[in-house]
Amino acid sequence: MVGVVACSSVSSIKALWETRIRRVQEEQQEAEEQRKRKDRGGATSRLSVGVWEDRAVLARLRQKLQTEDGRLVLRIEQEEWKTLPGCLLQLSQVQEWQIHRTGLQKIPPFISSFQNLLVLDLSRNGVSEIPKQIGKLTRLRELLLSYNRVQFVPEELSSCESLERLELAMNRDLNQLPDQLRNLKKLQHLDLSMNDFTCVPDCVVALPALEWLDMGGNQLEHLPEDIHRMETLHTLWLQRNQLERLPDNISRMKSLDTLVLSSNKLRDIPPLMEDMSNLSRFVNFRDNPLTLDVALPSRRTETGAEDEEDEEDDREMFGREFMNFYIQEARKRAHAILNVHRVNQPNED
Repeated sequence: MVGVVACSSVSSIKALWETRIRRVQEEQQEAEEQRKRKDRGGATSRLSVGVWEDRAVLARLRQKLQTEDGRLVLRIEQEEWKTLPGCLLQLSQVQEWQIHRTGLQKIPPFISSFQNLLVLDLSRNGVSEIPKQIGKLTRLRELLLSYNRVQFVPEELSSCESLERLELAMNRDLNQLPDQLRNLKKLQHLDLSMNDFTCVPDCVVALPALEWLDMGGNQLEHLPEDIHRMETLHTLWLQRNQLERLPDNISRMKSLDTLVLSSNKLRDIPPLMEDMSNLSRFVNFRDNPLTLDVALPSRRTETGAEDEEDEEDDREMFGREFMNFYIQEARKRAHAILNVHRVNQPNED
């Protein structure tokens, strides 16, 4: 009897522990499943939040769309958009970006997906880099990045074969361009003013269709001797530089009708420029330390009174008329000095 009781007692204890162990395992398994369900629910929740955020941003962007001259334009001004969201890709049909004064710091690499883009205007932001992907925008006509922080222009920009207008004014530290930009066969308008160029890049001189160039407010010390290669250039702004002389070949620029040279260090005006009849629109030598102190004679009306309006509007004190008068005066004084020298030479007879 004693053996039977002992055996029964052991069996009962064993069954009790097995029950307990099985219960603990079930509880652990249930807890693990609950944790997994919670994690899945959390991920779904976070995903749901992300989707709703994208939808909200996209809706906000859609409010910035306008149609102008048959072109779909994204216009954002004076708001904080330091970065551009990926959901913007859903507006790839946009043909023009006008994003100003937003603090934008970077052009997103997905810019290459906007194959319909014709105008990219990001003036007055904080953009420091032009991404290489810009080269895939083969239909882009205008790239405007004035008043940013661009220090480097990638050679891939030369692949924008439709580019007609490029503005990089007031980027301050910008002082060179990749030579590949000479391949921009359609580029007509180039603004490099208020940067740190010390010379006109050769790729700029080689642009075959360039008509308008502004390099005012740089550190230009000289102009290229072969500047006449710029056959289509009609407007050249060179104010506020360090130019001390002009190359003679500037007289061979037959298309040039506007030349601004105010606030440089010019000592003389090349005599060959007297034949530049094409400079009919505007030329300016104001605020240069020219060697000769020359002033245009006053014009007077039939009554003998000076016509101030005519003086101001038609003659332009340091314009084309001044240029020709200066050259004539310089020639006269040179002849006078030569004659004095001849007279003072001793007679060999």
